Amino acid sequence: MIRTLSFDPPAWNKKEIMRYAKIRGADEVYEKLIEECIAEAKTTLSYRVCYTVTEVIRSNNAITFGSIMTDSDTIQKAIGESHRVLLFAATIGAPFDRLLQRYSLIMPSKALILHAIGAERVESLCDAFCAQINKELNSAQKQLTRRVSPGYGDIPLAMQKELFSVLDCPRKIGLTLDESLLMSPSKSVTAICGITDDNICETDKCSACGKTDCAYRQRGKHGFQKVFTR
Repeated sequence: MIRTLSFDPPAWNKKEIMRYAKIRGADEVYEKLIEECIAEAKTTLSYRVCYTVTEVIRSNNAITFGSIMTDSDTIQKAIGESHRVLLFAATIGAPFDRLLQRYSLIMPSKALILHAIGAERVESLCDAFCAQINKELNSAQKQLTRRVSPGYGDIPLAMQKELFSVLDCPRKIGLTLDESLLMSPSKSVTAICGITDDNICETDKCSACGKTDCAYRQRGKHGFQKVFTR
């Protein structure tokens, strides 16, 4: 069964917006621009998720969940010994894309901040959704593992097609996928989490990721690291 949920706006995290925009340190000009962009973005945003839970079948070096079979080491490490997985898609809606496209043409500085806002909003939506599912799982003494997505680690981006098929994203939340595997609305996420009864040591997302040269990599509790890869 595929379920859909709508969420109230998650709490805003301006530090994450600055990180996604690659802005380091406080700056009055950027602070004002971020506030202006948030005010405009708020009227365009919606927060929707569709999801399903399916059993995991293990065979040799591969796992199968639903109609998806994979030998991805990244997925297998993320879900551990989980016997079930949660598959979900989340989006903040098409009106935000239209706002972003407009400013890409007339004001690139605002477009930069809006891109960062979109990234922060959809990740905050994913966090809110996973937190809600964890509350429901806690009564059974279970919890979610960290989430991973197509294109991350060794997970093929082509898995998007299989996730879209399983989740019926176009009909459930208006999320589509083109031939180039680009999602529309663009600020959307598909992800896979294990459901486990193991105790999970919570770490920040960047410390769990092997991509150490990422421009968005956090530096932990004391700020964030700005890395240029050009």
